[in-house]
Amino acid sequence: MEAGMAKLNRVQDVCTIGIDLGDRSSEICVLDRVSGEVMERGQIVTTPMSLRKRFAGLAPTTIVIEVGTHSPWVSRLLQECGHRVLVANAGKIRLIYQNQKKTDRTDAEWLARLGRLDERLLSPMQHRSEPTQADLAMLRSRAALVAARTGLVNHVRGAVKALGARLTKCSTSSFHRRAATGIPDVLRPALEPVLTMIEALTYQIAQMERALEQLAAHKYPHIKLVTQVSGMGTLTGLCFVLTIEDPHRFHRNRSIGPYIGLVPRRDQSGDSDPQLGITGAGDTQLRSLLVQSAHYILGPFGPDSDLRRWGLALTRRGGKNTKRRAVVAVARRLAVLCLSLWKSAQVYEPLRETRLAGVTK
Repeated sequence: MEAGMAKLNRVQDVCTIGIDLGDRSSEICVLDRVSGEVMERGQIVTTPMSLRKRFAGLAPTTIVIEVGTHSPWVSRLLQECGHRVLVANAGKIRLIYQNQKKTDRTDAEWLARLGRLDERLLSPMQHRSEPTQADLAMLRSRAALVAARTGLVNHVRGAVKALGARLTKCSTSSFHRRAATGIPDVLRPALEPVLTMIEALTYQIAQMERALEQLAAHKYPHIKLVTQVSGMGTLTGLCFVLTIEDPHRFHRNRSIGPYIGLVPRRDQSGDSDPQLGITGAGDTQLRSLLVQSAHYILGPFGPDSDLRRWGLALTRRGGKNTKRRAVVAVARRLAVLCLSLWKSAQVYEPLRETRLAGVTK
């Protein structure tokens, strides 16, 4: 490998490098940019020290990796070494993940070949900065704690119901207190430890939510621009800002819909063009939070606004899955609205379109 890297150091300006990242070791394939011939193969330990040692001394070249657990820090490290890094979207390169002879060795080669042929075939992605990734991890951790608490609450309710009893309805945050008095004596040895864990999770979730509120207030004050819209709370606004990171990455505001995965899939062929569900691409947590906001906007407590009126008009059209499609459409338009407010720093006017339409008449 040392001799191969010495060879690479002489010809790096005319090559493309593919790296199949592994948890412990990664496969490397170096292609001649002109002929497409394999110039070098090898393995490298997937650690910052090892990668920096191999690539810091090379003149700038194009390196292709696949998105995954290690791709954020690896892409940043390789860019610091002066290289141009393409992060391939794993869901868009069937040539690799549906290869009948798939190995780490062939994956690295195909990454290099796709990068050499046409980088658009990779649907390259842009990773967030390290500080943004760390702050977003707090939101992810809170979501994990909430999911764990929900699972434990459902377990307690199910166990009690199986004995013919039933616990009273209450909020999840007060469940550990309200449920304690309704558990049958025969189930207390089994369920009291679970209630203790639910109480601990509730405390940790509250602590993390306070920390996120402080983070939003002190580090991301521009969140107030997107939380002007009813239904966009601090947590949803923080997730929106951290996920997008740079609002000017979108030349057209409507491009945010496909980015979050809130647009329909297409499978058109000839005269066949069926209605399909959303693509589900992008960040799952942000998409889920925007859908929750859309439910609030269309719900009985949603204040009057152009967005609410538009969404309710969609629900009255009828047809298959009308309400669900209206919720997705409102969530998509909500994302466009928030991005526009973030870019322009304007004050949100809920009934602006209605007012302008009245002026026109």
